[in-house]
Amino acid sequence: MNMMMREFAPGLNASAVGLGTWAIGGWMWGGTDDAAAEDAIRAGFDAGITLIDTAPAYGLGHAEEVVGRAIKGRRDQVVIATKCGLVWHNQRGPYFFSQGGLPVHRDLSPAAIRHEVEASLRRLQTDRIDLYITHWQDPTVPIPETVATLKSLQAEGKILAFAASNTSPADVAAYRAAGGIAAVQEEYSMLQRRIEGTHLPACRENGIAVMGYSVLGLGLLTGGITADRVFSGDDQRREDTRFSPENRARVDRLMQTIRPIASQHAASPSQVVIAWTLAQPGLTFALCGARNPDQAIENAKAGYLRLTKTDLEAITRAIDQHLTPTAD
Repeated sequence: MNMMMREFAPGLNASAVGLGTWAIGGWMWGGTDDAAAEDAIRAGFDAGITLIDTAPAYGLGHAEEVVGRAIKGRRDQVVIATKCGLVWHNQRGPYFFSQGGLPVHRDLSPAAIRHEVEASLRRLQTDRIDLYITHWQDPTVPIPETVATLKSLQAEGKILAFAASNTSPADVAAYRAAGGIAAVQEEYSMLQRRIEGTHLPACRENGIAVMGYSVLGLGLLTGGITADRVFSGDDQRREDTRFSPENRARVDRLMQTIRPIASQHAASPSQVVIAWTLAQPGLTFALCGARNPDQAIENAKAGYLRLTKTDLEAITRAIDQHLTPTAD
């Protein structure tokens, strides 16, 4: 069985399992180990992952720098997706959050996008970005203006394709009307299935790839986070209601269905979770974070796993039974 490959646009294909680098940036994840992160990225490549997703906002450029070092000498083997729209070099646009003592604003103005693409190219040590994604939408800039800037960068060869993340259905329609996008990137997991009634059918109908992020629920769906696990420092999971004792118990009940299926396939529970996600209609890519080589390799192996129809139906029934009360 080969790694499952899927398409963003004609000529732009990547592994269905992508490596997400939010945690590698360190911020909101209790810090990071750069050496382990670089090894994780290389191990993911060796295991068949060809898609890596990063962003300037992940550690104020730190994740991009780590990716740039890790891909040196292997640039042509990987599809790089990075983002724009969250800036700290100016205070134009709506304030979003602070990181490292710096205010971060949503800014998708032409000047900001051009500033960001050059900074990302430097940090990634590359001459082009394969997929450039608007990270969060800026209501102060019309989407046609943003698309015009992205098309200019595409014509200049600095980006090959562009996409949008954290969008509303109206945003996606506006991007389509302004000239189209290759993909959208939205949160999607067994715990968060909101886009099943919005983005997935619309994108499937219009040939737009969908990248799901947080498909392992920030680690909760790996089956390895026990009820007594304690999160420290700035780790966002300290305050996340998904990690309440009650919800961990619900996930554990779900795992009672997933673990036997994993055993039948000589797979891990997290690999079954990723494979189920990739089997959902309209979901094209699954982004999975990894902070060390073992995690990257485990995630990559999910791209080789094919669940049966019976497996998928049993898992969906268990999700509906145990997780629907906590879905939003």
